[in-house]
Amino acid sequence: MGERAASEVLGRPREAGAAGEGTPHATPVKLVTASKRETILEGMLHAVGSVGYEAASVRTVLDLTGLYRQAFYDNFADKESCYLEAFDFGVERLGALIVAAASHEETWLGKLRAGLGALLDALDRDADLGRALIVEVHAAGPEALNRRTVAMKRVTDFVESAGEIPGRGESPPPIAPEGIVAGIHAVIHARLATGTNEGFRELLPEFMYFAVLPYFGSEAAEREMEAARA
Repeated sequence: MGERAASEVLGRPREAGAAGEGTPHATPVKLVTASKRETILEGMLHAVGSVGYEAASVRTVLDLTGLYRQAFYDNFADKESCYLEAFDFGVERLGALIVAAASHEETWLGKLRAGLGALLDALDRDADLGRALIVEVHAAGPEALNRRTVAMKRVTDFVESAGEIPGRGESPPPIAPEGIVAGIHAVIHARLATGTNEGFRELLPEFMYFAVLPYFGSEAAEREMEAARA
């Protein structure tokens, strides 16, 4: 792929319960959106991130958004269909943040650092969103997992594009891109699943070292770790 292809890969962002079921203990978010549909999608993400997919219900979403039940069913067949669309909606928004941050960088290394930093900053601002997209996707069923696989494949493609950069000096095994993305995902997942709500940005230096080492060697990985700490 090379530098141009790497930019193209990173530049493609993508992202019925019974009444009375669990309601988040957190203060309802103030949702300011262009439509009731987006309001419901944001409410679903907040509900799932707050109390988990199983405990979240249509009533939970309605309580958060202040909308009527009819507004929900005018747009979605049930909780599952709403969550699946909310998952895509959330991934798209995160992707847009990542692409915007990376667009100011010219190199693969710069794009990776900026994009990862934007993702981690977003998790520091809203860990519930991370839980809704990363942790609770398992409880939502096979279709949600398929959509997560598609999203992770785009990230893997970007990492893999480092292998076409001239003069990088290292030749990692073919599984390296998948391993890098899975490793970063696993660390974030573990912290979100145990209730961590902040400190994600602090992971950037180690993530950069981990991602850069197989392609550019230890000296470059050390430099990128220090650059991420600056």
